[in-house]
Amino acid sequence: MAADYDIGIVGGGLGGLTLAIQAAQQGYSVVLFEKEQYPFHKVCGEYISNESWNFLERCGIPLDEWKLPKINKLTISTSSGKPFNFQLPLGGFGVSRYKLDNSLYQKAVRLGVVVYTATKVDDVKEIDEVFHISSDTTKVSALVVVGAFGKKANLDVKWGRDFIQHKPTKMNNYLGVKYHIEYPHPVDNISLHNFANGYCGISAIENNKCCLCYLTTAENLIAAGNSITAMEQNILSKNKQLAAIFADAHFLYEQPITISQISFHKKEQVNNHILFTGDAAGIIPPLCGNGMSMAMQSGCMAFTQIELYLNKQISRQQMELNYQKNWQKQFAFRIATGRWVQQFFGGASTGAFLQIMSKSAYLSKKLIQYTHGEPF
Repeated sequence: MAADYDIGIVGGGLGGLTLAIQAAQQGYSVVLFEKEQYPFHKVCGEYISNESWNFLERCGIPLDEWKLPKINKLTISTSSGKPFNFQLPLGGFGVSRYKLDNSLYQKAVRLGVVVYTATKVDDVKEIDEVFHISSDTTKVSALVVVGAFGKKANLDVKWGRDFIQHKPTKMNNYLGVKYHIEYPHPVDNISLHNFANGYCGISAIENNKCCLCYLTTAENLIAAGNSITAMEQNILSKNKQLAAIFADAHFLYEQPITISQISFHKKEQVNNHILFTGDAAGIIPPLCGNGMSMAMQSGCMAFTQIELYLNKQISRQQMELNYQKNWQKQFAFRIATGRWVQQFFGGASTGAFLQIMSKSAYLSKKLIQYTHGEPF
């Protein structure tokens, strides 16, 4: 059966957009669905490891021209605000999702990718090895479909994915909150400030702004009377570093950007013959923030196998098995390391953990390296 497109992508974040660009550069027909309208803000730490620099330039993003903040230092503070300083061996750069995603979207459109914005996909069904993608406004078909729709989506619920089935726990009931601020934070530094049951990152992005983004439990918000402001005043600000930021920074949003019910449970990379990339395939708990590189690299890995399948060099089954195997090889240990590190953040053991890290340059370097990959 013929299809309208070679590849259909549900989700227009970094993984979906860069996969679409790669495919279009090689002459494949691509359709992409994004529920928001570009440009828009997303809850995200906005620090990208240098492992992604060359890849983004291959996708047509002129990073050198943007003169972005170069980040090579890491500060982590205890819940009281005592700082510990480390070097980032590979380093990274800061850029807002507002700027980066919109630039990737414009590049994809110029390459001929058909993009439906402000469009939520209701379902994807396979009939005779052709996938039918439906929304409330359109229906199209594709030979391959990739789910690149982020941390939790209506399709995850509709398809009953395994991680959705878990009852709310500390592993699957996190809240993310993000602001852009003006604050004299060192341009070459990314800081992670711990507080009770959470941690907050701050790093420079373009135009002399900073991204301030924190992750905490739903219980913290409930304890603060479901008030983000009260939670920041009464819980986050017990860390003196965060108290200074919330007191002195100029906040550029009227209201923060938020996302709830973030789950760190394991996820499958293929479901009903649909390949997942980025957060849809598995979220990396941040040591210094690297989920964006993971999203892009997983899209790169997915396209490698999709191209072999579309060229009839491998079967659909082999495409799926190869992708799962390669994903696990590249990311499983990174995620396990991130989960292990995360248990020492936002709790009574944070100070002892950071003391050990600060006294062993070898250990701190290895842990940071384990949450990063190699250039791809």
